[in-house]
Amino acid sequence: MSELLNQYTEDSIKSLDWREHIRLRPGMYIGKLGDGSSMDDGIYILVKEVMDNCIDEFTMGFGKRVDLKITDGSVTVRDYGRGIPLGSVVDVVSKINTGAKYDSKAFQKSVGLNGVGTKAVNALSNYFRVEAFREGRSKVAEFEKGNLIKEHKEANTTQPNGTLVIFRPDDTVFKHYHFISEYVENLIWNYCFLNAGLTINYNGRNYISKNGLLDLLTRKTNPETMRYPIIHLKGEDIEVALTHTGDYGEDLYSFVNGQHTTQGGTHQAAFREGFVKVIRDFFKKDYEASDVRQSICAAVSVRVQEPVFESQTKTKLGSQTVWENGPSMRSFIYDFLAKELDNFLHKNATVADALKKRIEQSERERKELSGIRKLANERAKKANLHNKKLRDCRIHLNSEPPAKNKAEFDQKRLESTIFITEGDSASGSITKSRNVESQAVFSLRGKPLNCYGLTKKVVYENEEFNLLQHALNIEEGLDGLRYNNIVIATDADVDGMHIRLLLMTFFLQFFPDLVKNGHVYILETPLFRVRNKQKTIYCYDEQEKQKAVQELGSKPEITRFKGLGEISPEEFAMFIGEDMRKEPVLLSQEEHIQKLLEYYMGKNTPQRQVFIIDNLRVEKDLIEMS
Repeated sequence: MSELLNQYTEDSIKSLDWREHIRLRPGMYIGKLGDGSSMDDGIYILVKEVMDNCIDEFTMGFGKRVDLKITDGSVTVRDYGRGIPLGSVVDVVSKINTGAKYDSKAFQKSVGLNGVGTKAVNALSNYFRVEAFREGRSKVAEFEKGNLIKEHKEANTTQPNGTLVIFRPDDTVFKHYHFISEYVENLIWNYCFLNAGLTINYNGRNYISKNGLLDLLTRKTNPETMRYPIIHLKGEDIEVALTHTGDYGEDLYSFVNGQHTTQGGTHQAAFREGFVKVIRDFFKKDYEASDVRQSICAAVSVRVQEPVFESQTKTKLGSQTVWENGPSMRSFIYDFLAKELDNFLHKNATVADALKKRIEQSERERKELSGIRKLANERAKKANLHNKKLRDCRIHLNSEPPAKNKAEFDQKRLESTIFITEGDSASGSITKSRNVESQAVFSLRGKPLNCYGLTKKVVYENEEFNLLQHALNIEEGLDGLRYNNIVIATDADVDGMHIRLLLMTFFLQFFPDLVKNGHVYILETPLFRVRNKQKTIYCYDEQEKQKAVQELGSKPEITRFKGLGEISPEEFAMFIGEDMRKEPVLLSQEEHIQKLLEYYMGKNTPQRQVFIIDNLRVEKDLIEMS
C-alpha cells in the first residue's frame, strides 16, 4: 500500500490545454470516432457542429441559405448570418467556454450552448480555417490540429455578411475515413424539415422544405401502406406529424431546436406516453400501449430554452422543462396532444376510424402470438442460447454503467458489436480473434428462411429467427437492443451473398427500425493476401491485388480466401479491430421497404430478370474467383 501511495505524487497531476484534452479524450466531445461507415461516426459530428451554428443564425432570423461542400475528405461550410465579430474570430474557435450562446438575448433556443463545438472540430482537424465577413470587413485565422498557424489582418471585402469554415478531419484520429453521401443528405434534410424556408446547397444541389415535419413523413412513408393521411399539428414551440403504416415496429423521429435527437430523450418519452393516453381517452378504451404504437410513423419537434443534453453530441435530451419556471416536458407535450390531436380526431371521423382499426389489428395479432411467444421463449431458454448459439461480450447497451469511467463505458457501448456468421469454422475464427469486451458472435446453422410475405408468427416458430431475436433482445422494440452494431459476416461468394440477402429480408420485414437507425452492416474481409518475405498486403478487390503485386514484385505469393474459415484467427483480429471495414445497409429517402422486398424477394418480375441479366457478370466473376 505504501508503495502505491509513493507512486501517487504531485508529479502524477497533469494539466492539459484544451487541444490536448480534446485529442486525448475525443469521445467526450464527439462520441465515437469511426471511419464514416456509421451515421453517428465522428466525422459527421464535426460537420454537424459547424452546421449547428449556421442553423442557429437562421433561427434567429439571419441568413436563409447555407452552402455545404464535401470533396476529397475536405468540408466547406458558408452561412450568410451575422458573421463572427471580427475581434473574436480566433477566440471563438480556440478558447473553451467562449461564445455568444451564453447570452440568451443573442441566441434564444439554440442548439449549442456550451462553447465546445467548433473547438472540437478545430482540435480534431489537420487543417481548420475560419473567415468572418461583417459589414464590408473580413478576418481569417488558420489552424493545424488546434494550433494557430496564421492570423490574418482584417481586410476589406465585398462578400455578404456571414462565416466560412473549411476543415479536413485528422486522418490519424479518423483512420481511413470517408463521407457517405446518404448520411450527409439525411443530416441536411433534417435541418430543412425543422427549419421551413431554409435552403441548404450541398455539392451543387438545393435542399428545402416548405411543410416541415409533414414533408419528413411524406418522404419516410410509402403512401400505399399508410392507413390514413398524415396528421400534421403545429403549436408554439412544438410540431407533430404522425400516421400508421403496415410495417412492424415504431418509427419515431424526435428533434430539439432543430437537432435530431437520435437517442430520444424526455420529449420523445413524453410523446410516446402522451399519444397513448390521448388515444385511450378518445376511444374510451384501455388499449395496450404497444398496440397503440405498433406501426406508427411519427415525428415530434420542440423548441426548448437552454436545453440540457446527456452528452456533447446532443443525441439525447435530458431537459425536464421547456423553459425556465415553465411546464414540465411531459405536461407540455401531453396538453398539446390532448387539445390538438383530440380536436383533429373529432373533426376527422374517417381518420379516427382508420386509426382505431389499425390498433385493433395490432391487438388481434398480439393475442394470436401470445401463446406462440411463450413457447418460443421457453425454447430459447432450453437452447442455452448464451452458451451455444451466442458467444457474448461483456458490455451491452442495456448494462448499468459503472460509477467510475462512465465516459469510457459509453464509448464501449457505442462500439458494442455482434457478428452474425454461418458455419463453425468462420464463427470459430471470429470468436478467437474478437475483442471480448465489446464484440459478440452469433452462429447460424445453414441458410435462414426466406421470410418475405410471412407474418411475425414465423419469428417465433423458426428456431434460428427466434434465437437471433432473443440474442439481440428486440422482441419488444429497440429500447433493449444489446448491440449498437449488427454485422453480417458471411463468405464473399454467391452462397454468402444469398445468406446476407435472407438476413436483410428478416430485418427489413420484421425489425425495420434496426436498418433505419443505422445498426445493420456487412463485414468486408480481404479477398486476397499478397506477400513476400519482407511484407504482407491484404487486398479487398482485384484492383488492390494488382497494385500489391506491382508494389512487391518478383512474383509474390498470392492467396485467395474462399471463405472466412480460411482466415486464421491471428489475421482475422486485424480485420475486425480498429481498421474494420464494414458497409452500412442503407435505405435512401425515396426507397420504401415493402417495394424493395417485393422486387428482390417476391415472385419473379420482368424488371428483376433484367436486373439479374445485367449483373450476371458480377456473379460470374464471384464464382470464378471462388
